[in-house]
Amino acid sequence: MTPVAKPFLPPKEEYDAIISTIWDSQWLTNSGPIASELENRLSQKLRVENLLLVSNGTIALQLSIKALNLEGEIITTPFSFVATTSSICWEQCTPVFVDIDESTLNIDPSKIEEAITPNTSAILATHVYGNSCDVVAIEKIAKKHNLKVIYDGAHAFGVEINGKSIFEYGDITICRTHATKIYHTVEGGLIVTKNNELHHKIKSMRNFGFKNEVSFELLGTNAKNSEFHAAMGLVNLKHFATNWQKRQQLSLLYDSLLKEVTRKQVWNEDTSVAYSYYPVIFKTEEDLLEVLESLKKNNIIARRYFYPLLSNSLPYVCKNEKLPIADSISKKVLCLPL
Repeated sequence: MTPVAKPFLPPKEEYDAIISTIWDSQWLTNSGPIASELENRLSQKLRVENLLLVSNGTIALQLSIKALNLEGEIITTPFSFVATTSSICWEQCTPVFVDIDESTLNIDPSKIEEAITPNTSAILATHVYGNSCDVVAIEKIAKKHNLKVIYDGAHAFGVEINGKSIFEYGDITICRTHATKIYHTVEGGLIVTKNNELHHKIKSMRNFGFKNEVSFELLGTNAKNSEFHAAMGLVNLKHFATNWQKRQQLSLLYDSLLKEVTRKQVWNEDTSVAYSYYPVIFKTEEDLLEVLESLKKNNIIARRYFYPLLSNSLPYVCKNEKLPIADSISKKVLCLPL
């Protein structure tokens, strides 16, 4: 079988060499030396400050919303993984969906302002497949209306905008380091913010809200990651460039073979390419279903990602069927194996 995404596993001896130190230290979790080293290495690799490793990308979003004290409505995209929306609802906020740009597949900034109400507190936008949103336009809107901005950079590890890390934008950017991602820690996530006070707050919230060993400073949760996950992250960081290059080669091969058959997402020209996924957009849903069935017969697993659309498929949100572009794209996009 050819899966849509095969998790990368490093040479076992490289992982064993790191986890053997855990038996020496007897430190399994709670921000141990390996997790701390990984945070430092990631900060250097991505050229960012105030980076925190957490247990997964969903809790990263929930912590971000909580740390920013968001209430009311949060404007977001319907074309994303379910965690983008479910995290908003989990934190007792209301997702307000805005249609996407037909070319980039990201939230359309020109449609954000008309969705803003007195109850709007933030914009939560996804860098879809690692393609950066129009961060300049979104920042302008946010400043005009005094809104916070969170970016879901689940697929954007290592991506840069004009030579600057994509994680530098917004009040907070999160990334998922789940096993299927181009860089992973088996399970995990990252939170990046430029604000030192916000960084300190989230760091405390990640560990139950502890101020010190005997007192608490705020409401927190358990969002720490283990030394075993961090060890995988340390090893995989050495192989990131090789994995990226392999996906690049496969993507370029797809480009050469499919350029006359399907259309692709238009990449932001100021943004380095993620190669996290290879999405293709068919002319019709019928064409997609025909290809999908043919691939299955040949034991090749592609994925309808993202389908169905979040705005009309979740039982805990009010349906919004007036998003014609997102609705059309979600029915016609298919991610091919890398």
